[in-house]
Amino acid sequence: MTDMSTHSPESTPADSADPTDPADSVEPAVPAAEILDIVDENDEVVGRSPRGEAYARGLRHRCVFIQARDARGRLFVHRRTSTKLVFPSLYDMFVGGVVGAGESYDDAALREAEEELGVTGLPRPEPLFKFLYDGGAGRSWWSAVYEVRCELPVHPQVEEVAWHAFLPEDEVERRLGEWEWVPDGLAAYEHLRAYRSPKNP
Repeated sequence: MTDMSTHSPESTPADSADPTDPADSVEPAVPAAEILDIVDENDEVVGRSPRGEAYARGLRHRCVFIQARDARGRLFVHRRTSTKLVFPSLYDMFVGGVVGAGESYDDAALREAEEELGVTGLPRPEPLFKFLYDGGAGRSWWSAVYEVRCELPVHPQVEEVAWHAFLPEDEVERRLGEWEWVPDGLAAYEHLRAYRSPKNP
């Protein structure tokens, strides 16, 4: 794969992103109808709701965030498609998504990572920690953060990913103030940096 560390998304080589125009992609209706567990501030299940309704009503649910690195240790970074239900067209340094009703965080992490990266046979992501994300305006979800090494060729879903690349971590750090990132991903990234800090007990 071409090293993307010196390229902007606007000049992405064809071998590093799907050539399909994301504007032509429409997110399927099924995800909005997917049933989610609704949870309280202690991550206890208090009900169930279709995904679209959970978003519309601001009901707290569960999500997984997986940091994927290639064989060289570079981070998988992508821009979401304009058809996403939340945070369309923004950048993210995690893959992941919602946890289905009755699904475990661990199972959701593997499923979402394989789906978004477009691979099969991925190692099971390693769980790191959980935190409660609260972005205001009814956007709150329990967030489980994972990491995984992906040494397989990736083929991200065109419904999910408009652009992608594996970038060195210092490149990601430089882009934090230049690109518009998903707020929950940024929060997870900050938590992950603190988790990996030498001062962390």
